[in-house]
Amino acid sequence: MVHRGTSENRGSGDQQRRLTVLLVEDSQLLAARLSELLEHIGNIQLVGPVATESLALSSARQNKPDVIILDLHLREGTGFGVLRGLRGSQPRPVVIVLTNYALDAYRKAALELGAEYFLDKSAEFQCIPAVIAEVTRPPQSRTAPSH
Repeated sequence: MVHRGTSENRGSGDQQRRLTVLLVEDSQLLAARLSELLEHIGNIQLVGPVATESLALSSARQNKPDVIILDLHLREGTGFGVLRGLRGSQPRPVVIVLTNYALDAYRKAALELGAEYFLDKSAEFQCIPAVIAEVTRPPQSRTAPSH
């Protein structure tokens, strides 16, 4: 897992506030598994899943999620296109890229485009709860989870 370490505090002192998470995933099976995993965290309002770049961007504009879990391979467009489209968004969501394409070049490009986390689906899928917990901590107390 790679963590860029620049995201803002999403907890903002209100521990009971629900975290809005937009799920961008083109595989129905993986979207269902992620949804189930997120349900067990609690205090999550799940938006999606959506499977295209255009739906991801319109959903992000409409719902203003705190967190986006983003696949790089989509039915139409790419996760890189979503990252480009999010530039300048206020407030800026924390983006967790979760992909089967865990190549160094993709990792570097995703982080340069603004992703805070880059995880390999095949090896780090179960790290999502730890990453979500990390996102809600104050910035000064964050460390990348050791998964």
